[in-house]
Amino acid sequence: MKILALIFDGFEEEEATAPFALLRRAKADLTIASNNTTVIGNHNIAYTNITSLNEVNFGEYGCLIIPGGPHYKFLRESQLVHNIITHFITNNKIVCAICAAPTIIGDLGFLRGKNYTCFTSMNKDFGGTYMDSGVVVDGNLITAKSVAYSLDFAYAIIEKVMGRDVLESVWEKIYYEK
Repeated sequence: MKILALIFDGFEEEEATAPFALLRRAKADLTIASNNTTVIGNHNIAYTNITSLNEVNFGEYGCLIIPGGPHYKFLRESQLVHNIITHFITNNKIVCAICAAPTIIGDLGFLRGKNYTCFTSMNKDFGGTYMDSGVVVDGNLITAKSVAYSLDFAYAIIEKVMGRDVLESVWEKIYYEK
């Protein structure tokens, strides 16, 4: 399954780096896309060689990852981002969001009837059930609370997209002891 990740200037680096690095270690087919070929994170760390969103055929992807961070303000205003999220959710694809990013999904009405988490102080009544947990999986929706849960978020994505065997293989490679 092809995985699409969206980052824009101001994204939270750890919320992107942990999932991206572990997915690549798992040999996932991951495309990192944005409106620029270089994207600067919240802590002034640059990601380069980013795929242009103009080159992405969203229909080819089965999973979407959205890190949080101050770029959530851009996410909240971007009609393109709204269209991408809507495409993934209405086509029953996997959508993964961490920290502030789940609030964008909530603002679009897609957390109604779902169990989810997000950065605690940003939670409001999205019509679902807020869980005070690090990572929450509800069907094809994976949400995580904050940067502190970046690895757990990555593990949940790998297990959902690639299976438990692949996740355990990654754990073995990084000497993770459960």
